[in-house]
Amino acid sequence: MKKKITALVMAAAMCLSVAACGNDNGGNGADAAKDSYTVGICQLVQHQALDAATQGFKDALKEELGDKVQFVEQNASNDINTCSTICNGFVSEGVDLILANATPALQAAVSATQSIPILGTAVTEYGVALDIENFSGTVGGNVSGTSDLAPLDQQAAMFSELLPDAKTVGILYCSAEANSVYQADVVKAALEDKGITVKVYTFADSNDVATVTATACDECDALYIPTDNTAASCAEAINNVALPKKTPIIAGEEGIAKGCGIATLSIDYYELGVTTGKMAAKILTGESDISSMPIEYYQNPVKKYNADICEQLGISVPSDYTAIG
Repeated sequence: MKKKITALVMAAAMCLSVAACGNDNGGNGADAAKDSYTVGICQLVQHQALDAATQGFKDALKEELGDKVQFVEQNASNDINTCSTICNGFVSEGVDLILANATPALQAAVSATQSIPILGTAVTEYGVALDIENFSGTVGGNVSGTSDLAPLDQQAAMFSELLPDAKTVGILYCSAEANSVYQADVVKAALEDKGITVKVYTFADSNDVATVTATACDECDALYIPTDNTAASCAEAINNVALPKKTPIIAGEEGIAKGCGIATLSIDYYELGVTTGKMAAKILTGESDISSMPIEYYQNPVKKYNADICEQLGISVPSDYTAIG
């Protein structure tokens, strides 16, 4: 059975296909004749990756539209219900476009409006996030955006490169984040194909991160943490447990690797935000129709390592890895 979010996306697509659907912005959420635009930004939580995506978005949109664009920026402090409150507020205010930074923010925005254009960023897999079966790469309706999905098979291969003696790998993530579940499943299969035993450890929220991490470190040779917002905001707490236990961590993104990991195959979240900002400019000026805009992906992920933690754990890093600044 389709979930409510899917129904809303489908309804949005139907609404936008009708020329006179009642949206003053003509279906794109855009009006090329407007002298100013208001963009609402809902960011799930404050941490390095999401902050960079928001900044890249704002910088790109300002470069394209200058003083014509104004931002209403709000942070949900990692509370899903607050995302809904923020997005409903944007709808009441009649913003011209919503940037939803991270999956729960996207889900809240889609539930809040079927007409105002919504761009997601730092969303790993839109088909999973919006419960779209056989996702083709284009959401349709009033939704598009950018994905922070890095090649998961290549992340899994890092264990063979950096930790060839690791026989048991624990995958650690927040059970409330659908995209983390998706990443964990893909990496688990890739590691098991290499003959590595995989154990999965989940925490419900930040309150039990330390306890779950301790258990995972005691039972595993190494850990993998996918691109996970709760883990990113708790990277220091994870490091305070894992480093004394000498448990190496390979991470799904640079912010987590910088906080508690040895390495990552990471995207540039600022540049991801820039791409999203350029998409927004085209939507607002009427150059592009959001309903036909495919999700865009970062094309050149980079192998990076945390020099300090690698040194403390005595891990040698191949020459094709770049140190995290």
